[in-house]
Amino acid sequence: MTTALLCTSRSPTAPGLAADLSAAGITLLATVHECSKLVQAAVLHAPDVVICDVSRPGAAWFEAIETLEKTQPAPTLFFTQDADAAHIAHATESGVHVYVVQGYASHRLRSLIHLAQARHTKAQQLRRALEDMATRLEERKAVDRAKGILMRAQSLSDDDAFRTLRSAAMSSNQRMGQLSQHIIQSAQAAESVNRAGQLRMLSQRLVKLHLLQAAGGQGEPPDALLQESVQWVDGNFALLRKNLSQATYGDLLEQVASTWEQLKAALAGADSAAVEDAAEALLLGAERLTGSLESAGTGAPLQVLNLAGRQRMLSQRFAKFALLATQAPADSPVSRKAQEGMRSVQEEFEAALTYLNGIPLSTPDIHADLSAAGVAWLQMVDAAREGQRKPLARRGTHRDALAQGSETLLTLFERLSVHYEHSMHMLMGKSSREG
Repeated sequence: MTTALLCTSRSPTAPGLAADLSAAGITLLATVHECSKLVQAAVLHAPDVVICDVSRPGAAWFEAIETLEKTQPAPTLFFTQDADAAHIAHATESGVHVYVVQGYASHRLRSLIHLAQARHTKAQQLRRALEDMATRLEERKAVDRAKGILMRAQSLSDDDAFRTLRSAAMSSNQRMGQLSQHIIQSAQAAESVNRAGQLRMLSQRLVKLHLLQAAGGQGEPPDALLQESVQWVDGNFALLRKNLSQATYGDLLEQVASTWEQLKAALAGADSAAVEDAAEALLLGAERLTGSLESAGTGAPLQVLNLAGRQRMLSQRFAKFALLATQAPADSPVSRKAQEGMRSVQEEFEAALTYLNGIPLSTPDIHADLSAAGVAWLQMVDAAREGQRKPLARRGTHRDALAQGSETLLTLFERLSVHYEHSMHMLMGKSSREG
């Protein structure tokens, strides 16, 4: 039996409507007299048809019908004395399926309800068709974006990228559009972790370059590298503000940005202690942001990317401590504190290097760069030790070797981070233990 919700104004146009509905075999579930109660009653009773009897409906009634169409769609039949063409158009746009002006005949009630139901069914079919078309269009866009990511990351042709997507979708029992969305999200997460991780490294590189600038080394001029690093940080903040959700990460990102402004101001002066303090604050904030991004990401591959990226920071941090140690006598408090920092960084760096060499997430390029990084690391550690053995006046050569070694390690681990960021394990969300 068909059920109905009746909505009437205080001056109904059809006083016998409730009785006529009953005589036509329609079960009346409830009656409401205010448009504000319409949606609530429809949700509560879930009628087969909504019948409104309103002599002069205002905008509030049409807004209620529109809300009903969005929240609890149902065939809607409207009886009224209002023949205004604009109101008829408004009613139709709002979701009214049958709009009857100047009364009705009781014997037509069932036919009018059937007409409303038929139009409602047709409208729902059209809506589903449009939603399906929109979904397919969005999925096609996602497939194109995912193909572009794979083409750039894996140097694939358009056809090869499509075949890779199709094969991965079949093996994982996903639609290509669904897998493509996952690849897009994984690529964005990896890029964000990598860029936030670079902020950690740059905090230490800037201190190192500031120390070299003060020491007047003979290697690559630190002024140019300082300027490059400042621009690098500014560029990373611009990208992170674009990619990250402000609601989720805005507070963390702006805290890091605030410490960056303090470091930029300190770099303009000659106070090394102020530079060091601001750099440590930037490092702490960037660590917090990167850790938050990693924990919200795609699991083990993102952890590997973060770990490899952190090696960049440790190489610069070790060089910073080594430079501080070469600028003071071996038994001075400054030198002892710097040596303690070097030992701590060395332990952390070498443990991470051992882990990265041991995991199966590897390619020939990753293997070659890890091997080269191991050699460059040993050379930098040796340069640091030799520098501390020499008299203060003869430590300039070793400072240059430290600077060069740290830049070599930075280049290698920057390249490794790109390898991990663009790996299929990262993009497809596979575990690093899968091989």
